[in-house]
Amino acid sequence: MTVLMSVPNISEGRDQAVIDTIGAAYAEAGARLLDTHLDPDHHRAVHTLAGAPGQLAAAVRAGAERAIELIDINQPRGLHPHLGVLDIAPIVFLDEAREEAAKAEALALGALLGELGLPVHLYGLLAGGTKRADIRKAPNNYAPDFGPHEPHPTAGRVLVGARPPLIAFNAELAPPATVDDAKAIAAMIREGGTQGLPGVRALGLELAARGGVAQVTMNIEDHRAVRLAEVLSVIQRHATVSECELVGLAPRAAFDGWPSAVTVRNRRTIEDALAL
Repeated sequence: MTVLMSVPNISEGRDQAVIDTIGAAYAEAGARLLDTHLDPDHHRAVHTLAGAPGQLAAAVRAGAERAIELIDINQPRGLHPHLGVLDIAPIVFLDEAREEAAKAEALALGALLGELGLPVHLYGLLAGGTKRADIRKAPNNYAPDFGPHEPHPTAGRVLVGARPPLIAFNAELAPPATVDDAKAIAAMIREGGTQGLPGVRALGLELAARGGVAQVTMNIEDHRAVRLAEVLSVIQRHATVSECELVGLAPRAAFDGWPSAVTVRNRRTIEDALAL
């Protein structure tokens, strides 16, 4: 059986009951819930799901419906950039053989989310390479591909795409590093920066819930192009990394060469979760 994954991100990282309720909705609709990660500073939760084509999109829709009921985008939503209560809902293919199935499932998901009254913006492979960051910066410049043109009054918009595994990864800087240091490092290492790494998106943040820890938060779009150990090495040229954190799951190969001296919280792999 072909297995696809989805990694819906919701704009709620503090209310455990709400996060669990949405996760249960995905599972009750037929998805396999592999992982749940929440972050109170980012005010965001990430559910990692697996399911068959024709089933996964319906499961994501079921969770989205609960998110619309339970979350109000007009309330303060934390540090992470966001467009909606279900902020992003990619369908993930683990190899090229499943790419077309993932694209079809993502388009089906877009139509289903549009039926809930959400403007759905396609990105990446389904939108000629349009980057989600560009849509976030100026959503009114992009006509929705599904759903209404105006944002849902309490749920906003949603981004939908089809992609290979992406790694969401955070590096926490040891004192005396500050949030300004984290921002400077993020600007240097992101693609296009002075020490830019391919396919790396990065921001510098201050984590109030962690006592003001400075964090470099990243998306690594292709672990084959840049390993996590390489990202760590570049950051450590400028500041000491005290600890790292994986958001969701990562391919096992992403940790090739990782130094044992640096702890990674929530270190789990896709292969382990799927028992591959």
